[in-house]
This record gives sequence, structure tokens and C-alpha cells, in this order.
Amino acid sequence: MKEKQESRKLVLPGDELINSMDYLPGKNCFREGNSIFSKKLGLMQTTGRVIMVIPLSGVYMPKTGDMVIGEVTDIQSSGWVVDIKSVHDAYLPISGVRGFIDTSKTELSKIYDIGDTIYAKISMVSGDSIHLSMQDVRSKKFTTGRLIRISSAKVPRLIGKEGSMIRLVKDNTGCRISVGQNGIVWLEGGNEEKAIEVFKTIEEEAQKDGLTDKISKMFKGGKNEKTK
Repeated sequence: MKEKQESRKLVLPGDELINSMDYLPGKNCFREGNSIFSKKLGLMQTTGRVIMVIPLSGVYMPKTGDMVIGEVTDIQSSGWVVDIKSVHDAYLPISGVRGFIDTSKTELSKIYDIGDTIYAKISMVSGDSIHLSMQDVRSKKFTTGRLIRISSAKVPRLIGKEGSMIRLVKDNTGCRISVGQNGIVWLEGGNEEKAIEVFKTIEEEAQKDGLTDKISKMFKGGKNEKTK
């Protein structure tokens, strides 16, 4: 492999990630001689001089129709690149935005700028191409609130059957909550700390029986308390 590393590249156990002493092996990596190798199936990621591998089991695999929360990372001539914490970045084309945009008069950064966080719907998945749409009524740009990240595999448990679990959290905390299928949750208002405590409990105990009863008991005596 060339000395220049590739971030977010899918790698197998034993794959050589880089042949260089300029980089350090991080999580799920090991060095042998001048080379750094992967210990697991996952995504290669480079932070500074450290190379690590994120196990694939913990990575969100996008599906058409999913609502996701992502961060705009780049602006191109016909749309925006959005990081949705998946194998590949997603793309929001101009055609995916509600209303007509005259690019000769309007800079795309005035609509969504780098660093903006959006709640979007996956409109198409084809190979490594993921397209987003902001035309769903639930879609929005977040300008306030907090973001919490959980395992995307635990999102169905957080939502619950027909939305029962997330409704329980909303009713008992007074928080406004939007859940991304990619494991990113936005919340604002009400008892945010209690909501976050519940999210973590659901993530840690998603496979256990009686979880709904446990969550209900966590709310006793603290319903709709406001954060200061």
C-alpha cells in the first residue's frame, strides 16, 4: 500500500493499512515491522498520526426510507456532502430540497453551510451512492438542542413497537426528540439529562426482558422536570 492512507476504507482482518513508521497503530490495529495491520473487519479511520479500525458491526448500514441525522461536510456545485456516520458519506442534491433554488442568485451555503446538522430522509441507496432528501415533512435543520449518539443497532428498541418507547420518554421528560436510524438522536427542552440517562439504559439493556417496566420506574417522581 502507498504511504498515503485512505480513511473510511473497508478492511479485513490482516489487511495492511499502511507501510510507514510515521503513523501509530490505534484501536483494532497492530504493527509488524514498518506496517500497520487491521485486527478486525471494519472501517479504517485516521486521526492525526493514529490509524484505527471501527468494527463494521457498529456501523450504520443505510436503507432507503430511513430518517437520519447528519452533518454537512462539503458543498459542491449541485448539492451538499453529508456525514451520516456510515460506510460512505451521503449526498443531498439541490433537487432534494423543498422549493426552487436559483443557484445564480443564491449561494448554497446560505441554505446549508458546512457544519450544519440536518434531519433528512434517505431517498436512494445504490452501491456506495447514498442520496438524501429534505422533502419529508419531518426533515429540518437543527440550530439548537443537543445530539446524543447510540448504537444504530439499538435504535429499534429506543423507538419501540409502534413508537411506544420513544413516546414514553417524550411524555415523561417533556423533551422534543428526533431519532435518526443512524444512531444519532436530537433532543431539546424538558428534562434532557433524564432523557439521556434513559437512552443509555436502553442502549445497554436493549436485549433484556422487562425493559419497558424498568424505564417506566426510572420516571417515577421526576416527570417533566425542566433542566436549568
